[in-house]
Amino acid sequence: MKLDLSWSSSSPMPLPSVTPLHVDAFTFPPAVESPASHKRLFLGGAGIRWFDIKGKFVIVTVIGVYLEAMALPSISAKWKGKNAKELTESVPFFSQLVTGEFEKLARVTMKKRLTGIRYSEKVVEYCEEIMKASGKYTRSEAKAIDQFLMVFKNQDFPPGSSIIFAICPKGSLTIAFSKEERVPKTGKAVIKNKLLGEAVLESMIGKNGVSPATRKSLAERLSKLMNKKEPYNEANVNVATKN
Repeated sequence: MKLDLSWSSSSPMPLPSVTPLHVDAFTFPPAVESPASHKRLFLGGAGIRWFDIKGKFVIVTVIGVYLEAMALPSISAKWKGKNAKELTESVPFFSQLVTGEFEKLARVTMKKRLTGIRYSEKVVEYCEEIMKASGKYTRSEAKAIDQFLMVFKNQDFPPGSSIIFAICPKGSLTIAFSKEERVPKTGKAVIKNKLLGEAVLESMIGKNGVSPATRKSLAERLSKLMNKKEPYNEANVNVATKN
């Protein structure tokens, strides 16, 4: 039976049918609710971030990236037909994922204990480099960086705890913290700066991002979804229609 995949503002776009991902003993569910918009987002990909510490392979965090339903038709217009290898190596593809007019959410779950100060200072280092390279770093971005550091100032992240970044297309970065598997209903802070939100995500999955494994996972899963005849299953369509 052919599904009717039409939708409207009163009938939200259905989520693509995706599976959960198990990354180093942590399971990323196929969908989560954003603490920023309360929309359901689907799991685009997930992977590890690791360091070589004295010759030893050490996983520091695992990262999952979720996308709004409209991300799939948005990227399909240009990238449908590309295979996973082509997408993994494509800077423009990941640039569109980072800057596209749809919501993105990144969940960073700790494998090693990190203080909020240590974590945020490292993220800021990457973000400042990305924003300055774009030629768009202004006083507004510098102020947003200061706000970002303040959010993490008194935080501590033991193994199993998570940081959630929700990047909304209108230009806000919502930050939430969780000590358990579920994503919180609301964020701890909202920073209204579009470039910073995009830089946070780019620092993870961009050309020089800290998690090539997450980048590869996104490319593999999104390539399959874009090239799939029916990326939506009937259950998702029916649920979306009832909302």
